[in-house]
Amino acid sequence: MFAPLQNDSFLRACRRQATSHTPVWLMRQAGRYLPEYCATRAKAGSFMGLATNTDFATEVTLQPLERYPLDAAILFSDILTVPDAMGLGLSFAQGEGPKFAHPLRDETAVKKLQVPDMAKLDYVFKAVTSIRKALNGKVPLIGFSGSPWTLACYMVEGAGSDDYRLVKTMMYQRPDLMHHILATNADSVAAYLNAQIEAGAQAVMIFDSWGGVLADAAFKEFSLAYTQRVLAQLKTHHDGVDIPRLVFTKGGALWLDQMANLDCQVLGLDWTANLAKARALVGGSVGGPGKALQGNIDPNVLFAGPEQIANEVRKTLDSFGTPHTDATQTGPTHIFNLGHGISQYTPPEHVAVLVETVHQHSKFLRQNSPSA
Repeated sequence: MFAPLQNDSFLRACRRQATSHTPVWLMRQAGRYLPEYCATRAKAGSFMGLATNTDFATEVTLQPLERYPLDAAILFSDILTVPDAMGLGLSFAQGEGPKFAHPLRDETAVKKLQVPDMAKLDYVFKAVTSIRKALNGKVPLIGFSGSPWTLACYMVEGAGSDDYRLVKTMMYQRPDLMHHILATNADSVAAYLNAQIEAGAQAVMIFDSWGGVLADAAFKEFSLAYTQRVLAQLKTHHDGVDIPRLVFTKGGALWLDQMANLDCQVLGLDWTANLAKARALVGGSVGGPGKALQGNIDPNVLFAGPEQIANEVRKTLDSFGTPHTDATQTGPTHIFNLGHGISQYTPPEHVAVLVETVHQHSKFLRQNSPSA
């Protein structure tokens, strides 16, 4: 049904296998920093008009790959499609973030919550299949969802938040309600990601964008435990091929030692993490178990000049250390990415500098590594 994969460097790095260069893709790589994306969104009339139209979603997913030699594509969608399918009424006003018409503010609303009929999200699965076909084997396709905790934050707050007052009030005052939301979200996310895998996603990523706002004990109870509940239900193989699972917690470097026990292949890092320390903590050794690492340059680096961008990229690659080059066994691997999503104000030509420098310098490091 799908063309053979031509560039598998991303998937190999997820599996901790040696690659000829460090693969690179960018969180939110299909987005408002690209003029062609803005033109397509204008045709679609709205963000959800874009996300729910198979042809438009396919078009914008492929746009960054037509500009840059990226090593993976990521489905164009939004993390809040699942709670929208639960009946919370998602909308995006121009220039504003997402909002829910029916946030979860009382016991009655919470108790009504249930795993949605996945048929309501069929537009996402159709987009996955369409994108996978349109890629024609060029690079792998990543599917994704928000984490149970991150979804719960939006579902209770009704929108983005600066202080997380409503969701944390419920968490501390009525933990029973919060656990009900999180359990429902976890089972919904698992079903959603499995359907993406069946539709053609070759890896799946869980975005715990708001995990880092939690206190230490609360993170373990209300975020980490439910991310693990999702992972425990995910398909590990499809059509005879393994499906790597990635987890990214913004602000999560504090808990890397505990996240090392998650049933996933890759841990994403934001820009506050030290790659060398993360590698030492969870990256494992050659021939032994460990996690691949993804990240973690500051997205604001892309507002500097080309020379400064290239220098920061090299520093990030150097901080991970000597690349794994033994093709006969697994070892520590790195997938280059931003520490969070790309800003809409980023000059597109600056992204070209980043991608080119990642490929060039990571090849240089391999050619000059002791075991090369």
